Amino acid sequence: MSGEGMSGAGMSGEGMSAGEAEVDPAALRRQIATTLMPGFAGTTLPEWLAQRLRDGLGAVCIFGPNIVSWAQLRDLTDDIRAANPLAVIAIDEEGGDVTRLYYDSGSPYPGNAILGRLDDIGRTKEIGRMVGWELRAAGCTMTFAPDVDINSNPDNPVIGVRSFGTVAERVGAHGAAWVSGLQSTGIAASPKHFPGHGDTAQDSHLAVPIVDVGLDELRLRELLPFRAAIAAGAKTVMTSHILLPRIDQVNPATLSRRIVQGLLRDELGFDGVIVTDALDMTGASGVLGIAGAAATALAAGCDLLCIGTANTDAQLHEIEERVLAAIDAGELTRARVAEAAGRVLALAEDSAAAAIRIPIPEYIKNDEPEFDLGQISATFEVGERGNAWLADPPRTCSVIRLDTVANIAVGGAPWGPFAELVANPTSQIAEEWGDRPIVACTGRSDSDVVLASFAPVLVVGKDNHRHAWASELIDRLRAEGREVLVVDMGWPSDDRAYADIATFGASRLVGRSLLNLLSSR
Repeated sequence: MSGEGMSGAGMSGEGMSAGEAEVDPAALRRQIATTLMPGFAGTTLPEWLAQRLRDGLGAVCIFGPNIVSWAQLRDLTDDIRAANPLAVIAIDEEGGDVTRLYYDSGSPYPGNAILGRLDDIGRTKEIGRMVGWELRAAGCTMTFAPDVDINSNPDNPVIGVRSFGTVAERVGAHGAAWVSGLQSTGIAASPKHFPGHGDTAQDSHLAVPIVDVGLDELRLRELLPFRAAIAAGAKTVMTSHILLPRIDQVNPATLSRRIVQGLLRDELGFDGVIVTDALDMTGASGVLGIAGAAATALAAGCDLLCIGTANTDAQLHEIEERVLAAIDAGELTRARVAEAAGRVLALAEDSAAAAIRIPIPEYIKNDEPEFDLGQISATFEVGERGNAWLADPPRTCSVIRLDTVANIAVGGAPWGPFAELVANPTSQIAEEWGDRPIVACTGRSDSDVVLASFAPVLVVGKDNHRHAWASELIDRLRAEGREVLVVDMGWPSDDRAYADIATFGASRLVGRSLLNLLSSR
């Protein structure tokens, strides 16, 4: 196996220390529990999870389906904290297409791609701060953000508009600003997905993406944003489940000691908590299973293990037993487990101290942030067809909504103008658009699309070029001679063939900005 000169090839890391065999078994189990971060089903804290928190479980991850309201979320985090005052309470809130706080309505933030296009470092820092205050009010202590991947592949199915852009230096500058703003509120950041998930055409939720680049190229591109985030003081870093065969031919990054210890720890000098991406993803556990992936991730140098979404007591028991078996087999040392648990506890203690030291401003009342819609739409890329439509807009039109399958990171959060029309049905924009027929297409029924007799058609989708049925439908509409405006609210192809207007984001705020643009001409 080629490591390109990197250290850290062994699985277990540190050698067995004298006296390790004498460690109290109960203390060892508690240390293992401290490294685990499960999700759970439901909107209240299950008793099995509360008991595990009382017994030393180190963290809990909250996902969109766990949230129904701000008040309910605060009650939930209070219950977690009551069971374990030093629990890390994590959430995957990126302030854009990937949102958990606004999972029911769509995000009121612009998202990273638009922030990168605005290229206002101060604005990016302020948005990180705004997200942080909302998370503090909700009772969370960490968010898996910002995404500092460089979206160098327009066919990337899982990063796209979650990225600040395609240029390493810009991504790094905005990632560092977002980290700084967020952490000024006492919330720990977790820049992701180390060492860079941007140059892939596969989703690690479903497969093991391969990035065939060597260390020299990584150092010049993918690693730059992580260096910047670490320099900005990021308290944690999240790993990815991608395979880099020129560095480790067998193990994806999360499970690779060459990458976690050799690259992130030794070369980049990161000394905070290393968090895994969810281990229930195929990229991590497709071969080893979740329990096997957990033990291997600890041996590789990870500290906090994100298990997944609707986890169970039985799953955690299986993981603990597999970690103990790895220790007995010499695949993992007790010292490595103790080190990981110590880092997680230090993070929790730091968060608790920050909550006392940094009071939440009085003006934080869970009101949605407000943005200049014109400033947001000014970042849209408008092509020839788009300019022609805006110069002489039709009085009305049919609307086709392309409902492609959302990637698992985004989940089922409402998106774009459709989220806006539902969330604010009495607004002036909603009243103007409310009488326009909207036809939803999923790829299974697009051949049966029936449109109103008038010609103009507005087509709105995400990553249109990546879905053959969507591009074929657009081609057919154009061939019919209709006046067609195609909006891509994802990351468009380089030739912009299916993006007369490219918004580079599909949050509810971006949807409102799009409606405002189309209504104001």
